[in-house]
Amino acid sequence: MSDSGKDTPGLLILESGGQRISARLQAAFQDAELRMLDSEDAATNGLREAQESGRSCIVIGDQDVILLALAPVLIGRSLGAITPVVTVAADGSRVVPLLGFARGVEALAWRVTEVLGLAQPAVEPLAPRPGRLAVVGLGPGAAGLMAPAVREELTRAQDIVGYTTYVEMAGPFRPDQRLLDSDNRQEMDRARLAFELAAQGRHVVVVSSGDPGVFAMATAVVEALDQSDDPAWRAVDLAILPGISAAQSAAARAGAPLGHDFCVLSLSDNLKPWATIEHRLEQTALADLVIALYNPSSRARPWQLARALDILRAHRRPATPIVLGRDIGRPDERLTVTSLGEIRPEQVDMRTVVIVGSSLTRRFARAGGGEWVYTPRWYGEGSNDAPA
Repeated sequence: MSDSGKDTPGLLILESGGQRISARLQAAFQDAELRMLDSEDAATNGLREAQESGRSCIVIGDQDVILLALAPVLIGRSLGAITPVVTVAADGSRVVPLLGFARGVEALAWRVTEVLGLAQPAVEPLAPRPGRLAVVGLGPGAAGLMAPAVREELTRAQDIVGYTTYVEMAGPFRPDQRLLDSDNRQEMDRARLAFELAAQGRHVVVVSSGDPGVFAMATAVVEALDQSDDPAWRAVDLAILPGISAAQSAAARAGAPLGHDFCVLSLSDNLKPWATIEHRLEQTALADLVIALYNPSSRARPWQLARALDILRAHRRPATPIVLGRDIGRPDERLTVTSLGEIRPEQVDMRTVVIVGSSLTRRFARAGGGEWVYTPRWYGEGSNDAPA
């Protein structure tokens, strides 16, 4: 679809029965470029070209098919950048302004309605039964550690949205289920796409590893809803289904290092300043909390874990137990028990959760090899739970 004539919509036909309607529309939109699309992939490509060229389009065909073709096109596009898309039933009985309300889709839909001689109510935006959007936590990776409610939600879903690795973890899926995976840093784009689909009556699941509310997709989804004033998004049946977090699964493998007060911190400075991270590390170290560190190291920021350990060493003794849990619950899982004085940054990568013990955290030998780590429930001699 060429860039010329952006003010004239393109005409896309997805059903063979739409030629009669397209002829009437071509007569009204004389400069419109007509394309016959014989597959869902062809429809996706045609819609992508229209969006990338900034051109509105009128699509003749089944609206569910159109929605599925549109879904991958919308990933990475802000609401204000979406150009108008009007759908027309193949028999010309219904016109729906589907997308692009910020860019005049209703005016285009009114004009199409007039051309087809439809009554005014037919041009009103489609108001389908609100769909469902569930944000689910897959847990650490093992199928047996996934909550039954999460598996049921995945089984019922029409569209599965998420980071490619996590979508693959969530399977297997049926051929009729749509997989909409993308890069790990496109959280808000995925959240908006999920709402667009659910607002059209689809059953959508957004997947996260671990728990969706711990440095994961639940926050992005709720934030997207908070930022939107679209009543169709507000009508969606939104649910957040918990999963076992990385810190919980690593702690369980090691024993009970989170048995007393603890906190969870991310060392990633992608969304917050490093100075804030350092300040929080300092305060939690002073508070003598067990600390679970997420996103501890990556190729882009290899120095941060070493700096974090230096801050902790200023307040905790070298013998403080540390648990390193990498890919716990997956085939290549690895659990390491070490200490604050012995840990080396090269032992840790982005897929490792680091649990730093408090002054009371203990470690002792397991009968079959390795060590148990736990933090007692009591704290100090004055505690009612302290052993006699």
